[in-house]
Amino acid sequence: MNTSICDFVNEYKKSSALRFHMPGHKGCSFLGVEALDITEIEGADSLYEAAGIIRESEDNAGSLFGCATLFSTEGSSQCIRAMLYLAVLHAKRTGRKPFILAAGNVHKTFLSGAALLDLDVEWMYPKEQASYLSCKLDGVLVEEYLRKSSEKPAAVYLTSPDYLGNVAPIKEIAEVCHRHEVLLLVDNAHGAYLKFLKESGHPCDLGADLCCDSAHKTLPVLTGGAYLHIGSSAPEYLVGQAKNALALFGSTSPSYLILQSLDKANAYLADGYRDRLQDFILKVGKCKTSLIAHGYVLAGDEPLKITICAKAYGYEGMELAALLLKENIVCEFADPDYIVFMVTPENGEEGLVRLEETLISIPRKNCELEMVPTFVSCERRMSIREAMLSLSEEIPVAEAEGRILAAASVGCPPAVPIVVCGQRISKEAIAVFEYYGIEKCRVVLS
Repeated sequence: MNTSICDFVNEYKKSSALRFHMPGHKGCSFLGVEALDITEIEGADSLYEAAGIIRESEDNAGSLFGCATLFSTEGSSQCIRAMLYLAVLHAKRTGRKPFILAAGNVHKTFLSGAALLDLDVEWMYPKEQASYLSCKLDGVLVEEYLRKSSEKPAAVYLTSPDYLGNVAPIKEIAEVCHRHEVLLLVDNAHGAYLKFLKESGHPCDLGADLCCDSAHKTLPVLTGGAYLHIGSSAPEYLVGQAKNALALFGSTSPSYLILQSLDKANAYLADGYRDRLQDFILKVGKCKTSLIAHGYVLAGDEPLKITICAKAYGYEGMELAALLLKENIVCEFADPDYIVFMVTPENGEEGLVRLEETLISIPRKNCELEMVPTFVSCERRMSIREAMLSLSEEIPVAEAEGRILAAASVGCPPAVPIVVCGQRISKEAIAVFEYYGIEKCRVVLS
């Protein structure tokens, strides 16, 4: 598979052209990559009006994923907002209110997108929820929410895989959505590689209409590289609207370094990646089996994620993370309950063995640890838009009971809100904030 963007930029680098265009470094080396960092010069194409080398590279990606695929250089955040915009267009096309039924563990980008687009959102939660990071739904529960909804939503929105590695039953949920003539949107930021399993687990192959992948999370792509996919089940007119949807939220100066990385990934994926991935997943499976045999309890069912329930081994997740850091092993995420490792074939067998041996060398403890407070959704008092666009003030969480949340009070990772903007902060919510070490929050100025 060719690499049209990389080839063009490399030829331009070799030409030693006198650069009277952006960026300001003019190709001079400060970090070492500047000669490859260009802008939309003649022949370089333009991301949101792609008709040349970028269009060719996106088409190559689409041939790998089996659907219409577009590039983002601003991560899945840009793609999430674009998906929501496309859902708004679909609502207008079908005469519905801009309204989405969403699983409660959305990325906070979903909230900013909903605010900008003035989307109404109704939240879905499972019968029991152990962590705000997971929202385990199935077709039966989604069917129940759709049936009791006061009006038909434009779309159902899921995050799968979630941060802990739980994968939703996309196929059965897609069947429910389509039976109700509702789009299914999936934040698949953590699962770009799922397309290349022995049997594809990619949402677009399982019936999702729109899907975003953060290529940089699980593929060898620079941070910020992502895909927006339009599945074969989506209304055909959405394909023609997708570029405009991305342009609405994207910078007019997309990174050509990230575009080259996405372009290079096409060739990487086309050249035996499926076999390499399958071989590595078997090794990850053996590592998980070994950890379980040693007494660790694992969560999630995603192949390239190792999520340890830390307290079952006598530690908080942050304690395990600190012990590993002393051995120069850095995890993806840790909180009081979990420690998460995102692995890819680029870790290699040696890296996987080192992680396994280090974890096994940590002695198990028997001690009582604080349990997570019961998660309870809060009462809505404002729309997301009204709350996020209101004057606000930052106050201690301990003083926030009864106030209306104005901004998602979580960092990234995990970037999953505990309370939604526009909801009244309850005593139970404060307990959850404090449990996760969140000391301050931004509330609507009263």
